[in-house]
Amino acid sequence: MSGSMPFYQKHHRHYDRGYRSRETESKLSQYQTSSRYTAGSSTSAISTSRGLKVSSHSGLEASRLSPVPKRAKPTYLAVDKENQIIGYVVPIFRGSQEFVTGFSNTEEARVRDTAAYMARRDLFTSGLEMERSEQISRRETMRESAERISLNKRIYEHGEHFKRINEDSLMHAPEFVIKPRSHTVWEKQCVRLHCTVSGWPDPRVVWYKNNVAIDPIGNAGKYKLESRYSVHSLEINRCDFDDTAQYHVSAMNSKGEQSAYASVVVKRFKGEIDESLPSPRRASTEDGPVSEYGINFQTHIVDKFGVSFGREGETMSLGCTVIIYPTLHLYKPEVQWYRDDVLLSPSKWNHMHWSGDRATLTLTHLNKEDEGLYTLRVTTKSGYETYSAYVFVKDADAEVERAPGAPLDVRCLDANKDYIIVTWKQPAVDGGDSILGYFVDRCEVGTTHWIQCNDTPVKFARFPVTGLVEGRSYLFRVRAINKSGMSRPSRVSEPVAAMDPSDRARMRGTSAPWTGQIIVTEEEPAEGVVPGRPLELQVTEATKNYVVLSWNPPGEKGLEGVMYYVEKCVSGTDSWQRVNTEIPVKSPRFALFDLAEGKSYSFRVRCCNSAGVGEPSDPTEAITVGDKLDIPSAPSKVVPTRNTDTSVVVSWVASSEAKELVGYYIEGSIEGSNVWEPCNNKPVKATRFICHGLMTGEKYMFRVRAVNAAGLSQFSPESEAVEVKAAIGGGIPHASPAPPYGITVLECVCDSMVLAWKQPSFIGGADITGYFVDYREVTDGVPGKWHEANIKAISDRAYRVSDLKENRKYQFQVRAANMAGVGIPSLPSNTFLCEEWTIAVPGPPHDLQVREVRNDSLVLLWKPPVYQGRDPVNGFYIDIKEADAPEEVWRGVNNKATEKTFIKIKNLKEGERFVFRVRAQNKAGVGECSDVTEPVPALTKPGTKEIVVDVNDDGIISLNYEFCDLTPDSKFVWSKNYEEITDSSRLTIETKGNKSKAIFNTLEEEDIGIYSCLVTHTDGASSSYNLSEEELKRLLEVSHDHKFPIIPLKSELAVELLEKGKVRFWLQADKISANGKVDYIFNEKAVSQGEKYKMNFDKNTGVIEMIMESLTPADEGTFTFQLQDGKATNQSSLVLIGDVFKALQKESEFQKKEWVRKQGPHFIEYLGYEVTPECCVILKCKVGNVKKETSAHWYKDGREIKSDEHLGFTEGVLKLEIAQISKKDAGVYEVVLKDDRGKDTSTLNLTDQGFKDLMNEVFSFIANSSTALKITSTDQGIRLYTFVSYYNDLLQVTWHYKDSAIAFSDRIKSGVVGEQLWLQITEPTEKDMGKYAIEFNDGKGGLRRTVELSGQAFDDAFAEFQRLKAAAIAERSRARVAGGLPDVVTIQEGKALNLTCNISGDPVPEVTWLKNDREITSDDHCILKFASGKFASFIITGVNTSDSGKYSILVKNKYGTESGDFTVSVFIPDEAGGKKK
Repeated sequence: MSGSMPFYQKHHRHYDRGYRSRETESKLSQYQTSSRYTAGSSTSAISTSRGLKVSSHSGLEASRLSPVPKRAKPTYLAVDKENQIIGYVVPIFRGSQEFVTGFSNTEEARVRDTAAYMARRDLFTSGLEMERSEQISRRETMRESAERISLNKRIYEHGEHFKRINEDSLMHAPEFVIKPRSHTVWEKQCVRLHCTVSGWPDPRVVWYKNNVAIDPIGNAGKYKLESRYSVHSLEINRCDFDDTAQYHVSAMNSKGEQSAYASVVVKRFKGEIDESLPSPRRASTEDGPVSEYGINFQTHIVDKFGVSFGREGETMSLGCTVIIYPTLHLYKPEVQWYRDDVLLSPSKWNHMHWSGDRATLTLTHLNKEDEGLYTLRVTTKSGYETYSAYVFVKDADAEVERAPGAPLDVRCLDANKDYIIVTWKQPAVDGGDSILGYFVDRCEVGTTHWIQCNDTPVKFARFPVTGLVEGRSYLFRVRAINKSGMSRPSRVSEPVAAMDPSDRARMRGTSAPWTGQIIVTEEEPAEGVVPGRPLELQVTEATKNYVVLSWNPPGEKGLEGVMYYVEKCVSGTDSWQRVNTEIPVKSPRFALFDLAEGKSYSFRVRCCNSAGVGEPSDPTEAITVGDKLDIPSAPSKVVPTRNTDTSVVVSWVASSEAKELVGYYIEGSIEGSNVWEPCNNKPVKATRFICHGLMTGEKYMFRVRAVNAAGLSQFSPESEAVEVKAAIGGGIPHASPAPPYGITVLECVCDSMVLAWKQPSFIGGADITGYFVDYREVTDGVPGKWHEANIKAISDRAYRVSDLKENRKYQFQVRAANMAGVGIPSLPSNTFLCEEWTIAVPGPPHDLQVREVRNDSLVLLWKPPVYQGRDPVNGFYIDIKEADAPEEVWRGVNNKATEKTFIKIKNLKEGERFVFRVRAQNKAGVGECSDVTEPVPALTKPGTKEIVVDVNDDGIISLNYEFCDLTPDSKFVWSKNYEEITDSSRLTIETKGNKSKAIFNTLEEEDIGIYSCLVTHTDGASSSYNLSEEELKRLLEVSHDHKFPIIPLKSELAVELLEKGKVRFWLQADKISANGKVDYIFNEKAVSQGEKYKMNFDKNTGVIEMIMESLTPADEGTFTFQLQDGKATNQSSLVLIGDVFKALQKESEFQKKEWVRKQGPHFIEYLGYEVTPECCVILKCKVGNVKKETSAHWYKDGREIKSDEHLGFTEGVLKLEIAQISKKDAGVYEVVLKDDRGKDTSTLNLTDQGFKDLMNEVFSFIANSSTALKITSTDQGIRLYTFVSYYNDLLQVTWHYKDSAIAFSDRIKSGVVGEQLWLQITEPTEKDMGKYAIEFNDGKGGLRRTVELSGQAFDDAFAEFQRLKAAAIAERSRARVAGGLPDVVTIQEGKALNLTCNISGDPVPEVTWLKNDREITSDDHCILKFASGKFASFIITGVNTSDSGKYSILVKNKYGTESGDFTVSVFIPDEAGGKKK
């Protein structure tokens, strides 16, 4: 535990006679100025051997001067042999030893006896002698004052004149008047080394330990340096074995340097001495004073009291055994007890006892005022020893549950005739409820009756008590109150008299044993003079409860008893009102109550006496009534640190802008318990405190709040939890660090150099607190003496050594320091010449560091060169090579210079060792290379983890880093762009155990960058995270989703209709817990389960539904389901207004009717139609819930066309077939289904559009049945045709030629023959060649059949056309008997027969008539005619029976022959039976 110690042992002072209480110091000062045995004469005797004469102007002719009215502070002047003043000497009794300058016990007794003798002699002197003595005393006092003023003036003028004439005569090298002496101490004791140094100018004094300068800041609490009036001291706190060393003090000024040495040996108490420690140096008798008996005492304090805990009202004893060697019979050392550096005196609260070998302090009745650091100081003629420990005092149990603790430290600040201001400190415990205020009680000394001074509680911890009786003494106490009740009263204050300070000033002198006070009065007052204006009126204190005024009496002296009237005026008016109208104020102070809070007032004061009332003083500036003192802000950054197995050191950052700060209260809580207990019940002013009495192994959190008279601040943020156990790795001591190495020069000017060096390879197990640089001049290769370059440790590994000489050569060495001490210096650097650099390019970068080493990458950091060159640095180049490779293989990492001071190097070979260097460039070029890094293997260490970004349920984004192999001193250091984050406005760092997180306060664009975390005291554990702009957007989206979580929905709120027309509103959540709940909202009003609404929430499936029996016009609006599952929420709304609502309502009513309809025979599928492949149309419907008695009737346009009785199925299909549909089939078809349960009707409208739709479907079947388009030839031309399975006259087709509709003409025609659709091209030509298509129109996309009439197809068709055409022509031109001849002609004999037939043929055929196959010719009986080449006539003028027979007409031309036959039968009417012939 050598490296850790409580704060109170770091900061408390070890008292010598210079730290006496004020009362003791005052008495001592008075004795020294009035006695013949002054310090001046003593020091003069001591200093004679040095050729100096020491005198004191306050002690000149002390035997002839009576005591001065005020205490005179002695000033000791040093003069030479010619009485020239050359300086001053401080009395050496201020050191840790007592010298002959101080008083011995016998001298003090003689002085007391002399004072008592003078008092008794004066008592029995006659009145005349007393009066004459007083007059002489006054005259001597006045003469003394005049002589003293004259002497001071003469000394000052003489000294100034001498300095101006011969200033150099005052200057001399430092000289040790008193050298430090060696000490041998016990372990954990404190030791102080003293010396007195003279010299002009004032020397600079530096203390060294083993030739290493001591830095009290770098070793906080270990060393304490003091310098007062040429007396210098080094205090070493809680010595341990490492403090055994040779110490020397060096004093240096412009005239020279001197050193003095002393040794300190630290021993174990039981007598064992560590053999590894250096042998102690024995102090000679000349090193320190000796007693009058010639004995050096050795004092040891053993059997010590430890940290103690008590409760208010208890009694506590603190004691230590004191061993003084050698032992002298009846020798009594000076034993003193201190609390918080204040000397304690015996009182009813403190009883002190010395038994010869044991010192005891008994605290008879503990109060919280008794809490603090108690120090026992044992002083002998050879020195002193001290021991300290802390005492904690807890509150007594409250008389009322949850009442606050008692206030503490009640004091009286400003005592006057009219009022006394009482102050106190607020308690640490408020009982769980805020303190409402305080009541102040007073009690007159000698009585036991307490009177409450204020009717209402005051919150301000300061209160002026009025209504006191002048001259009487009072005690005060304070009680706190909250809503639960009143606290116990505080400890009573010290008695204080209601008396003006001026009255106390007039009462001076000492009390004779039996006469009481000797009062010296002022001169007789003047009568009949009205006093003048009071002076310097001011408001000394102002709260919302009272205002305190103070002023100075008028300047006139000797006025008759002056009193005062106080007047007030509200700002903005001219009306002055006297405040104390009844009784004037006697003292120049006054407290005003009953002022209106928030109003502004001005005040003035008038003097009065028996002669009248004087003019008013100048008014004060307007002051607003209210508390001028604000409650302090909360402390921050509470950091707990392990100390011992039962204590923790807590430090914090002080409250900002805290006025009149009283101190801080610390509270602790076991992690997870949420029960906070006070660690101290008396405020501490330091920002560091050791909390004792903790349970070993538990984890505690701490918080702090500040307190002043205005009240208690808010609590600071809670600290990280810290485990209570011994610090520094379970007792493993730290060692001082190894020496730094690699010292280089970064910049050089004519009188200074900037050095850089590398961190020691071993830092001693604790953080390096700083470095010390030494330099020495090298002349002709011979090094000189080492000199310190810096007195205060520097934290950076670069430092400018100043005050060097140009063109001189220097060497440097560096030492590192940690909490264990300063390490040994490094080896001397190379010799560097101090000359100004003038090169244009920049100097070398420095402080190269390697971070985030992985198998294939690492991050290299560096600092820019100190020497910029002629122009500023504008970029850096990084070089790399394998560690074992030759210098020639250096290669660049970046081709373009980077402006950053870090770079991530990728694509490394795993396991290979690399080294790096950096070069800076400016406009002039690339500068010198930096030092090469140590070889770094590209290997990812086992257990390496990366920074993980996390977004918690509150949407807070944090970067998290975990490292398992922490050391006790490891810390997580977060950086942005590899610069340590010190500003907490953007990030909050939290570290618990082996995990650390950087929490973004508000993630914004300015947070974009590379964030890295480094773990100290490890083998370089680090990681980084690149927060890019895209990643920022992503994280903000995730944060919003987490901050405002949404329950995911599988489906939004929807509506559907159930049977009977019920309306179901429903949605389905993707995931919801059993704690989820739903609010059903309609038009912003919640609805609940009832007759109208039926709700159901299936948490297993996430289905939420609300069912309504029906919709009414009042249900038009917005329906909303609001979901909540813990913090996650969501809602979904459905707006049902206007046409949407009406349609849903209508559909609901329809569904309700449908349900009613389906209770009887009904249509499951309403009447529709189906077209078969044969293009038959079937009207059909599906029916259900039918029985035998159910009948179905078909109607068209209201006329029944079919009836189905006694349907033989429960559920089936009714059909009506239309085989060849045509326009006459258009109409409205209806099916009526009925029985005794009711009827149902289904209607199908096949008119207009309905019929068109039906026919389009028929056309679609016809089109699909069509064959491919084919080509044929006729005697008229070429014909294109296709066949369909069924043709309907309503079918619409379009013929296309080359994708254009064909305009029909006489030459191109289309038509239908049966099921054939054709296109006739008459007399085709080559222009008719191309692509032809027929398109069937079915109301949809239609169907198109195509054929290519070109090429061989056209040629073949055209040839066939020619052939058929020729055949047709022949057929048309051949001879023909077109008609007109009957098959049989029966004619009566004697009648004329005239037959005519048509003859055709081209050329005109030849006509031949035959009878019974024999040609006949025309004669008179049978006339044969052939007229116009067309008509052939056969005429018999009178037929007879011979004309009967078979006749033929034969026509013939070149194209052919054709005959026509007929039979003529002639009958004679007269023959019986009409026999034919």
